[in-house]
Amino acid sequence: MEDKYLSVTALTRYIKKKFDVDKHLSNIWLRGEISNFKHHSRGHMYMTIKDDNASIRAVMFQSQNMNMDFKPEDGMKVLLLGNVSVFESSGQYQLYIQEMQPDGIGALHLAFEQLKEKLEKEGIFDQQHKKEIPEYPEKIAVLTSPTGAAVRDILTTLERRYPLVNVLVVPILVQGKYAKDSIAEAINKTNSLKGIDLIILGRGGGSIEELWAFNEEKVARAIFQSSIPIISAVGHETDFTISDFAADVRAATPTAAAEIAVPSRKEIMEYVQQLNRMLTNNHNRYIHHQKQDLKRLQESYAFKYPKRFITEKEQILDRLIERKQLSINRYAKEKWDKWKYADKQLEYINPEKIIHLKEEKLKSVHNQLVQQGNHLIEKNKSKFSHQLSQLELLNPMNIMLRGYSIAYNENEDLITKASEVKVGDNFTVQLADGKVFGKVKNVEGNNNG
Repeated sequence: MEDKYLSVTALTRYIKKKFDVDKHLSNIWLRGEISNFKHHSRGHMYMTIKDDNASIRAVMFQSQNMNMDFKPEDGMKVLLLGNVSVFESSGQYQLYIQEMQPDGIGALHLAFEQLKEKLEKEGIFDQQHKKEIPEYPEKIAVLTSPTGAAVRDILTTLERRYPLVNVLVVPILVQGKYAKDSIAEAINKTNSLKGIDLIILGRGGGSIEELWAFNEEKVARAIFQSSIPIISAVGHETDFTISDFAADVRAATPTAAAEIAVPSRKEIMEYVQQLNRMLTNNHNRYIHHQKQDLKRLQESYAFKYPKRFITEKEQILDRLIERKQLSINRYAKEKWDKWKYADKQLEYINPEKIIHLKEEKLKSVHNQLVQQGNHLIEKNKSKFSHQLSQLELLNPMNIMLRGYSIAYNENEDLITKASEVKVGDNFTVQLADGKVFGKVKNVEGNNNG
């Protein structure tokens, strides 16, 4: 019989799977109060999040809570980001916390995370869009408050590190209701100026509310659309703003931004000195090698004894000339022998002799053809005379000279029998010296037919 009953494990796993695949439970923003808080020795935090009418168990693992800048405790109101799933061992659903902020600034933090997620999906923070910072900028625009400590730190650091750079201070509002418009307009205006190689955007430290202008979407989009590279330097080292993510480079402080923006004069001088040392060493090494080559030449046999060297070369040249002359003579003799052999062969097959022999043979053949032709002509003449005699014997005209005649009817057909004519027919008689025309008056037949 089939078992229709599920195990508790199977049911719990099925419910857990339903929780895990529900997109509404995978990214939850939750406001509540902490109770039953426990910080485990292994770093994990266990607690209950409640409001006036309900509660839910929650856990925040060490990997998520190790960078928190506050300590949770019972009764604290917090804003949370996490996902809901089922803990199989107890069969209870619980919240797995990814981020936690005190409720006092939680609303701003929530807005920050939501905008960050939106812009990140659009690709505004992608590394592929980041522009390179020029190595040796000629003119830098500093967008900050003209009266704050940040501008003094930036200008002082730029002057100390790289006094060759020109600096343009563009005053902006760094906090308040109109700060975002002031920052965005300043970025756009600076992009319309000529000769600006780099922009430093920053301000000193402050609370999240004071830094909020740099978390505005309008500012982030202005930074992203800038054709000039931008270094963002907002607040202190632990402060992160949307501007930091949108900028091409993020600096921990305004002073750090100035250090990133320009090279160090000291480092450049050290590099120049290093290049100078390398050039000097290479030059000295080259001179040393050249001196060694010169010394080898001076100590060489040809340099010490030039006349003897030339004399030896003269002897070598004479040998080479003799060898070349022998080679030429040998080559000429071989060619002469080949020519003589060819001449003998040509004499043996002399064309004049061949032509003479061919002419003699041609004459002999011609004479034979003439004799054969004459013989053939005589033979044909004799044969023709005989045939002509035969024809003369058979010629009807010759017969008629002996008294014979030939009769033709009016159709010029030969009349050979009396029965071929009848009374009244016209006829012609051919005689040796002419023709006689007549008409049949009577026909007598031969009984012998």
